[in-house]
Amino acid sequence: MYDVYGELLTERQRKCLDQHYLQDLSLGEIAAELGVSRQAINDILHRTEESLEQYEAKLKLLAQDEKRTETLLLVRSALTEALAVKHPSKEPLQRALEAVEQILK
Repeated sequence: MYDVYGELLTERQRKCLDQHYLQDLSLGEIAAELGVSRQAINDILHRTEESLEQYEAKLKLLAQDEKRTETLLLVRSALTEALAVKHPSKEPLQRALEAVEQILK
């Protein structure tokens, strides 16, 4: 969720999430760097995680991306099967398959 909604967070929220989850710093280490208590960092992380969940609940960007990926995988499978069948002109199917592969990368 951080990758999708991170820009909607404050700088302090992003910094706390980054340091705790990506840099694996403890609450105490983050608190010392920011000059606040461990409880303050815990509260920031908790509220930030709730915010990210609320963004997803309202905007559903992650759910839409998962659905789009599932659909593309089904299309890729169908195109691969169609290409396996003998047909005089497979060129349009091949181009469609290549387009799907590019989107999935």
